[in-house]
Amino acid sequence: MKRFGIEGVESFIPGLKQFMDRAVDHGARTFIIGMPHRGRLNCLANVVKKPKEQIFAEFIGTLPSQSGENDIGSGDVKYHLGTTLHRNIKGHECKISLMANPSHLEAVNPVVMGRARAEQHFVTSDKRDAVVPIIIHGDASFAGQGIVYETIQMQDLPDYEVGGTVHVIVNNQIGFTTSPFQGRSGYYCSDLAKAINAPIFHVNADCLEDVSKVFEIAAEYRQHFNKDVFIDLIGYRKMGHNELDQPSFTQPLMYNIVKKKQAVRDMYRQQLLKDGITEAELSKID
Repeated sequence: MKRFGIEGVESFIPGLKQFMDRAVDHGARTFIIGMPHRGRLNCLANVVKKPKEQIFAEFIGTLPSQSGENDIGSGDVKYHLGTTLHRNIKGHECKISLMANPSHLEAVNPVVMGRARAEQHFVTSDKRDAVVPIIIHGDASFAGQGIVYETIQMQDLPDYEVGGTVHVIVNNQIGFTTSPFQGRSGYYCSDLAKAINAPIFHVNADCLEDVSKVFEIAAEYRQHFNKDVFIDLIGYRKMGHNELDQPSFTQPLMYNIVKKKQAVRDMYRQQLLKDGITEAELSKID
């Protein structure tokens, strides 16, 4: 089966969870998430807690319809469907929704903002802190698709603004197979955000504590200023585009480096041991 692994930017998952924890401290109770394929399985299983049995059933096409017949059909990605979870975060009942999305990357962006605006409409407070839209992007699609600018330029428009959208660019520095200098004119893939004077945080995905801090800052910024904020999470892609292709055909020098890289979890474990954390303490975390 095709899948789009998060290896190389694994810190996105704890970063997103850290964002939610800090946003809840500042009044957030509902999170509306839109994201593409990269890391979606991890987000579904580990953040939104979609039952793994349901994920696997959708993968192999055995999820029955109400009529008892299989109507899932085929497609290049088997986990387009989203889910909603109600969970307790720091003593507060919160709702996390991951929106369904089509294969066309970034098409979900205005849908996320529209749903957030609709849910905010039914919140009694005039502030928009309670409902937070989060959009996950790929580096190449963020720079290359017009719908991205069409969406972010609505930040301050009357009847469209949502009190700030949090944008996370899962930047593997390669998009599909295209090197940055062949795919965009800007230096950073996030340069488009400069059009609305939004803050952009560039952070190394291998530095777990830095990632955690940046996601916390983004949560505080959004909740305080009610404006868009961008995180450029710079990592790499461990496997091929969908785990089936061979990336060294198109980026041989890059993948000579990538194949020697350690997973961020292993790197952080070694750092903690070096800092004096014992194996017994680490086993409790594991």
